[in-house]
Amino acid sequence: MNYIIKNATLVNEGKSFLASVVISEGLIKEIIPDNGQHPASNGYEVIDAEGLLLLPGAIDDQVHFRDPGLTHKGDIASESRAAVAGGVTSFMDMPNTVPNTLTQQLLQDKYDIAAEKSMANYSFYMGASNDNIDEVLKTNPKDVCGIKVFMGSSTGNMLVNNSHTLQRLFQEAPCLIATHCEDEDIIRRNMEIFKNKYGNEVPTSVHPLVRSAEACYKTSSQAAELASKYGTQLHILHLSTAKEVGLFRNDIPLKDKKITAETCLHYLLFDDRDYEKKANFLKCNPAIKTESDKLALIQACIDGHIDILATDHAPHTFEEKSKPYFSAPSGGTSIQHLLLAALELAFSGQQSVISNQSLSIEKVVDLLSHNPAILYKIDRRGFIRE
Repeated sequence: MNYIIKNATLVNEGKSFLASVVISEGLIKEIIPDNGQHPASNGYEVIDAEGLLLLPGAIDDQVHFRDPGLTHKGDIASESRAAVAGGVTSFMDMPNTVPNTLTQQLLQDKYDIAAEKSMANYSFYMGASNDNIDEVLKTNPKDVCGIKVFMGSSTGNMLVNNSHTLQRLFQEAPCLIATHCEDEDIIRRNMEIFKNKYGNEVPTSVHPLVRSAEACYKTSSQAAELASKYGTQLHILHLSTAKEVGLFRNDIPLKDKKITAETCLHYLLFDDRDYEKKANFLKCNPAIKTESDKLALIQACIDGHIDILATDHAPHTFEEKSKPYFSAPSGGTSIQHLLLAALELAFSGQQSVISNQSLSIEKVVDLLSHNPAILYKIDRRGFIRE
């Protein structure tokens, strides 16, 4: 199909401007800045986008689409449909499915499933464990978005806490390492404290105290130290604390950064006051923490300490989420709302209490589209370009 989108406000590469976009056989053929002239429309379907924004598709670098093995919660077909409905046109899926994606064959199996079922562009992380290092090092960086390392509790056999394994991974990884950073020992110690205090009636409001800022920072700083030592391309996922922001730089271009950060939509929208109303439906790992953490993360998105905004989209059934705190799984659904909620933050003009800056539409496009494409070296995605 051939289209001309006219009178649109393009938001792309730091600028917003009126233009027409000519699309031919699935590719952007021409971008024509608005000067009162429009391209000839013979053979094209014309879409008048007056008053509307035209944005590059969002790229979500952290989702759990539950395929294979957990498809009673959702699958690649259902969740990619939600993604596209919300303007997310590319996703990167995590390895803690059933079975865990710990071999190259299991990784290929996921690509085969997506080829049949996905409505969006896709990539998958190779999973690491304490005992599959040789398999991980076979990963082809041209085909795979990265290696996922759980430096904290996770699903199945995916906790990597062996120091020798971690050093080898950071020293020899053929591609980007994406980490979940929470210290398992601190979490277990905190769990015991609250079990002893509350018994079986533990309120969800303790979640940010169980999975504490201390647990996050200890492991994030360890990952950053290892990456600095070995020159690893490290991407720390779902930043949830103000303290962790200081581990990252904002004074060099993204393409030159070796250590980068992502946060998620829910850390910008909620804080620990919301557990009283939402309970386990707000339970995620790492935990949503204080209002001060939320505001610091918004500021870090504005000033470039945080490079990517994602969802960590992780569906569960209503019944699972309705269980008692310790039994209810962590994670929530948000991929259909990522773009709209981020734009709402920008349009609301909410200012950072730190700098009096606000999140702009151009910055939203950086966080959702441009920066993931740059960091993951994605070909012909994330920009509006001929």
